[in-house]
Amino acid sequence: MTVTLADVAARAQVSPATVSRVLNGNYPVAASTRERVLRAVDELDYVLNGPASALAASTSDLVGILVNDIADPFFGIMASAIQAEIGGTGGRAGGERLAVVCNTGGSPEQELKYLTLLHRQRAAAVVLTGGAVVDAPHAAAVAAKLRKLGEGGTRVVLCGRPPVPDTRTVALAFDNLGGARAVTEHLVGLGHRRLGYIAGPGERSTTRHRLEGHRAALAAAGIEEDPRWTVHGRFDRRSGYEGARELLRRDASLTAVVAANDSVAAGACAALRDAGLRIPRDVSVTGFDDLPVAVDVVPGLTTVRLPLAEAGARAGRVAMGREGAPAGGIGEVRGELVVRGSTAVARD
Repeated sequence: MTVTLADVAARAQVSPATVSRVLNGNYPVAASTRERVLRAVDELDYVLNGPASALAASTSDLVGILVNDIADPFFGIMASAIQAEIGGTGGRAGGERLAVVCNTGGSPEQELKYLTLLHRQRAAAVVLTGGAVVDAPHAAAVAAKLRKLGEGGTRVVLCGRPPVPDTRTVALAFDNLGGARAVTEHLVGLGHRRLGYIAGPGERSTTRHRLEGHRAALAAAGIEEDPRWTVHGRFDRRSGYEGARELLRRDASLTAVVAANDSVAAGACAALRDAGLRIPRDVSVTGFDDLPVAVDVVPGLTTVRLPLAEAGARAGRVAMGREGAPAGGIGEVRGELVVRGSTAVARD
């Protein structure tokens, strides 16, 4: 049965006019009342009626792009490529679509809130970028939101994110495990046996898959990993700097530092230089993603190149229905090892 504005009003114990004011944002409403109305909307799964043209087509011209951190080039590159595809053909009124970039700040709560808002607005498509939070209750909540979006006619594409079973989604998943294994195998091949690892947030799928690939390469080479060799932080330069300092404090004999991404690697390089160490003569450093900073640091950074712009553009085309989904709804995006001057044969 269709949920009405009156149903929401009854649940929140306010007038229908108050519900309308909260949802349209066109009149000041007390914070406690607003919170009560929005809670009722969520509990009843109420979908806001849009313009008549949107109702006729079941979706609007709105497209949501969810990112963890728009200031991070990893997300900026993908979002830009997605938005470029969204503005082309396929929409009504001359093909225009309104692309809205939703910056979650890495917050699971914000991610769910944006998905709810996009569902209410009958978004034509939603593209979620980057890794997922590895937490069973949150994963279940996200899956429920994605199912509702799909049932309402919204195309949902996951770009650089693991597939979500039992949802009408298309996943273009990055091979983070394989890329991480390749870069660690490169270091092992250069004779490194004491490798420090600066990982991202422990709850992120990207962090876990890259760390898993790194450890798989060590195990295959018969290298026993010391627990002291791994530290966690954020996917940013500051975490790389602090992480490298901590690794040196724990074990000054390390000959290589494997960073969770290129921004982390740049920070690690700065910390190593401040400690009087030379790269790569004393310590080799690797990154991941091949962001623009990878060619600007000195020496150039050995890393794993992910085709971020290409993957984003493909996600945009799939979201707009201008490109078919991969077989089974899941496509793997592989990385490529790029060797530059930041790695060399291990010191004795």
